[in-house]
Amino acid sequence: MLSFFGRAAAVVGALMVLASGSSALAWGSTGHRIIGILGILSLPDDTAPFLHTLQVSQDVGELAREPDRWRGAGKTHDAGRDPAHFVDVDDDGKVLGGPSLSDLPVTREGYETALRAAGTDSSKAGYLPYAIIDGWQQLAKDFAYYRVLTVAIPRETNPNRKTWMERDLVRREALTIHDLGIWAHYVGDASQPMHASVHYNGWGDYPNPHGYTQEHVHVAFEGEYVHRNVSLEQALANMKPSAPCQDGIELCTSYYLRITSANAELYFALRKAGAFASGDQRGAAFARERVAAGASALRDFIITAWQASAAGTVGYPALSVAQVVNGANPYDALYGDD
Repeated sequence: MLSFFGRAAAVVGALMVLASGSSALAWGSTGHRIIGILGILSLPDDTAPFLHTLQVSQDVGELAREPDRWRGAGKTHDAGRDPAHFVDVDDDGKVLGGPSLSDLPVTREGYETALRAAGTDSSKAGYLPYAIIDGWQQLAKDFAYYRVLTVAIPRETNPNRKTWMERDLVRREALTIHDLGIWAHYVGDASQPMHASVHYNGWGDYPNPHGYTQEHVHVAFEGEYVHRNVSLEQALANMKPSAPCQDGIELCTSYYLRITSANAELYFALRKAGAFASGDQRGAAFARERVAAGASALRDFIITAWQASAAGTVGYPALSVAQVVNGANPYDALYGDD
């Protein structure tokens, strides 16, 4: 496997190809594209082979924009999905005075119960942690089906079954890229400090001893500012060496969001200091680090989903990946034996 820095050099070369065939990158569209592209291009060799193409990185970069493009579909659709983009963490590390970000309930039901006890709900507080966890679990399941198909196809002797599984593998790869791309949006949202803070668009109606701005700064920062100050190459240069979390997706997500939330006040302090004025590199460095944090998290979460899928199951009743690896024929579990 290439070292991180050796892989980074290879990615830079790939970026030159991407740049030649795509329009200027426009957190808004720019940030989400960059996070999706780099999250794929920086994957190590020992992850799912079908992900390792420039086309997949471009597809994930475009799909990572999709949940923002859904908005306006209708009241039922938007009311259910819009709160997936954020979680309002207060200065005590709690979600609107309810559950602590460091100790969230395992399920959305438990989360809603805890929020109601604090006099609120997820339509106001957001449920970004659960969007990330849910998407990761879906990806791990997708990878489990992919593993089973790639093991079973070469040894299937029934031509009709083999043809069906070959076609299903094509479907599985397309579905996995779709699921991964949509999920990448929420992983990206979770690196934007104002998506993990009650101070999401100006400091708001909270104690403000430092006199932080009350201006509506959210959209201008994540959109136009990132568009002008963050490129693929600059984000790549700020990515960290891979460090997949081994503590479970729930704890990994909590840790990731706590780091992001802690950066919210830093954003406002930098803004007060004039760091986001044109030409000031302090603000640009902050934006690049945060976009890179999203790409690094996406890469590392994909790695852990791939690793977890080796212990996964497919079908119902469940057939484990390990059983298929050890010789079980998965056709009935895949096709459906009703």
